[in-house]
Amino acid sequence: MLILWAFIVKLDIDNQEPILVKEESVVGIPSPLLKLKSWQWWVLVSINIFFLIGGQAASVLLGRFYYDQGGNSKWMATLVQTAAFPILYIPLLLLPSSQTDADSSEPSSCSLKTIVLIYVLLGVIIAGDNMLYSVGLLYLSASTYSLICATQLAFNAVFSYFINAQKFTALILNSVVLLSFSASLIGLNDDADAPSGVSRSKYIVGFICTLAASALYSLLLSLMQFSFEKILKRETFSVVLEMQIYTSLVATCVSVIGLFASGEWRMLNGEMEGYHKGQASYVLTLVGTAVTWQVCSVGVVGLIFLVSSLFSNVISTLSLAVTPLAALVVFRDKMSGVKVMSMLIALWGFASYVYQNYLDDLKVRRARKQAGQAGRVDPVC
Repeated sequence: MLILWAFIVKLDIDNQEPILVKEESVVGIPSPLLKLKSWQWWVLVSINIFFLIGGQAASVLLGRFYYDQGGNSKWMATLVQTAAFPILYIPLLLLPSSQTDADSSEPSSCSLKTIVLIYVLLGVIIAGDNMLYSVGLLYLSASTYSLICATQLAFNAVFSYFINAQKFTALILNSVVLLSFSASLIGLNDDADAPSGVSRSKYIVGFICTLAASALYSLLLSLMQFSFEKILKRETFSVVLEMQIYTSLVATCVSVIGLFASGEWRMLNGEMEGYHKGQASYVLTLVGTAVTWQVCSVGVVGLIFLVSSLFSNVISTLSLAVTPLAALVVFRDKMSGVKVMSMLIALWGFASYVYQNYLDDLKVRRARKQAGQAGRVDPVC
């Protein structure tokens, strides 16, 4: 699929009119992706949506499977979320040379020291966020975990307002309230379907950690957008992909340090030997989790470049609605009335957010159309 992705990008597109114009164009760098034929663009978007939804759902289910079958290392569960980052070099290396050459020829707007500092800071945040997610998944069922993660859209609206100066409309406020109420229903549910052996107090810890992880992830997205707009002042595909690679490298290093500093590395051999499905299954579960997280990352980065960071986050949130349904089939999770109500409220909040995005996009398109018509008016002699 990655090779197909790159092949479509490399198609002859020089004579085609652009079908996609992002809200903030890259100064001096005409991206080839802006000149794709309609069907090529839709194929790319569909592939990346599949990567994001499929990768995220599979990684969450495999993470829950790891714990269910005897895995107990939170740092190992954190490590596999970024350890397979070298996979991201595949689309980077397959990127058309004209795009990479244009990126390298663009003068950098900040020093190497500043770029490294950004990567290190964001990488540490990613490692902390992944740890919170690991603790949450340890004490929650896959379906409950995914429903709580849907609150990241509400947090994203709040952080975007304060950090990225995005407006806070009535529809966005409605979305924040609904998603917050949805999470509250899960947190106050006395008939919570916690995994076997998890006490009520640990369930609450899992709930708080997952909620905090969702907030931290949304903060991370806003900080990345701020970095692109105000510091790096570039958002080409290769620049976005490089940020994903190097922040994942930092996060992986932090996770390895945490694994050894906590002493959990001493338990890994016994954990593998006592794994319910066998040692081969233990290795395959960890490898599969690592790969699916990076497949998800390819989808995230691809949608950011093809459409927008907001659209990528919306599709990421939509995939969280797929995971509870998959958990019902794979793990036979209970779908109580409270959980169903929480899911419906979350979908309502999601729809409110998407509709606001649609209105904003419609407004931008109209403004561009008017500007284009004004630009074609012949000067008065």
